[in-house]
Amino acid sequence: MTASTFRFEGPSIEQAPAGTALPASRAALRHGPLTTTVPRELVHRAAVAEVMLTDWKRLDDTHFAMAAQWPRSHSFFTPVGVHHDPLIAAETIRQIGALLAHAEFGVPFGHQFLMEELTLTVRPEQVRTGRAPAALDLDVTCTEVRTRGRRLSGLRYETTILREGRPAATGQISFTALAPAVYRRLRPEHVFSAGHRPIPLTAPVAPQSVGRLSPADVVLSPTGDPDRWQLRVDTRHPVLFDHQVDHVPGMVLLEAARQAATAVLHRPSLLPAGLTCAFTKYAELDLPCLIDALHLPRTAPGDPDTVLVTGHQDGHPVFSATVTAAPQD
Repeated sequence: MTASTFRFEGPSIEQAPAGTALPASRAALRHGPLTTTVPRELVHRAAVAEVMLTDWKRLDDTHFAMAAQWPRSHSFFTPVGVHHDPLIAAETIRQIGALLAHAEFGVPFGHQFLMEELTLTVRPEQVRTGRAPAALDLDVTCTEVRTRGRRLSGLRYETTILREGRPAATGQISFTALAPAVYRRLRPEHVFSAGHRPIPLTAPVAPQSVGRLSPADVVLSPTGDPDRWQLRVDTRHPVLFDHQVDHVPGMVLLEAARQAATAVLHRPSLLPAGLTCAFTKYAELDLPCLIDALHLPRTAPGDPDTVLVTGHQDGHPVFSATVTAAPQD
């Protein structure tokens, strides 16, 4: 696979001035058959270890072939029994959008992305962990390309993740790209001040009740209601808060949905086979976010367990997610 723009040596997203685009003169630097990750800046990661994508190629105006790798073990996306964590698939698909925006559609570093919708379907039999990292091929189609003038303003894309030629997961994401000036107008002024601080870190629920081993990876705090929690926001977490941000990342909300579904179903080894998420507004770091979960009734015998999870801040909806559990082994 020959990448359109493969390696980039330059400042990080935090260091790059607004308006800096990926230089075409640094495109397509290759090292024969060797494998490496794509530049971390292109997928909005600070740590190279958190980059899942390894290569990409433009096939036509809206169709791309990509490659990725999932490690056998990960500090946060830990295996669920004998399966890769499905949320690593969600993170892989999220990274695709950032890469395409910067490297293929010319969005400068310094722009902000607002995720609007995410759907994910996983085939459990194809995401089992093996004796080596999972080598993946990704088929990506952009189904909606929104522009303002000559610049990308939003994107919707569909991804099929293939493992040894067989579909392992499919997903779709839509997002809006915001120029720095537009982003600043949309956000409360105080979030840009030096004194902006998140709410104090709250105590976690018991890790085993939400499918976790370490309290540090728990994103829910008890409220006294068995089906309601406060979002636990630990901005020191090295994966969920890989770099400094002024709001709660979407992946934290996805993890909250997974943990809430795990708690409601009393299934510590719950494997999400499906996720459907809508993000209404930014989740602020300095306001409590309440997470509610409802086990939805089955419409027919044999239907999978499904949980509706919602998040609210100051009485306003932040996100909603439907988590569909894979059948228990």
